[in-house]
Amino acid sequence: MNKVILAFFLVFSIQLGVNAQKIGFINTQEILTLLPEVKQANSDIEVMKAMFQKKGQEMVQSLQTKYQELQKKQQTGELAPVEIEKQSAALKLEEGQLGEFEQSSQQKIYEKSEELLKPIQDKVNQAIKDVAAENGFLYIFDSSQGLVLYADPTADASKLVKAKLGINL
Repeated sequence: MNKVILAFFLVFSIQLGVNAQKIGFINTQEILTLLPEVKQANSDIEVMKAMFQKKGQEMVQSLQTKYQELQKKQQTGELAPVEIEKQSAALKLEEGQLGEFEQSSQQKIYEKSEELLKPIQDKVNQAIKDVAAENGFLYIFDSSQGLVLYADPTADASKLVKAKLGINL
């Protein structure tokens, strides 16, 4: 009976060795920060943000100036109450347009980010898939996302992905 159990465990352990799964991990954040395309995309996005921010500040300044002028005219009695209400309503409308501009700006920045960064992310994902296929990895985890609690440093596939992407260190 013991020989049968021993034989079973021997066959089972050999089978496990044959079917061992190769698992690796990478740090996508590190890889992305090393890609020049990401640096250029982030620079382009920052330029766009600055442009919208400047335009928004100009709109706010203009609105504040108009409110101050209306308040001054109201205090000096230059305008009739009906005219004050009319101009106040126009300023409230302009205030609403400022809010719409801010929302529109955020949406455009988000869309630009997607447009510029998605192809880069796709390129990195393809490199990960290629490295996995070429090196027999069944799974590759991303340590930058906190998905790996422990990893043997020898299972780090980041160098292979960096090489696939042409990143030399």
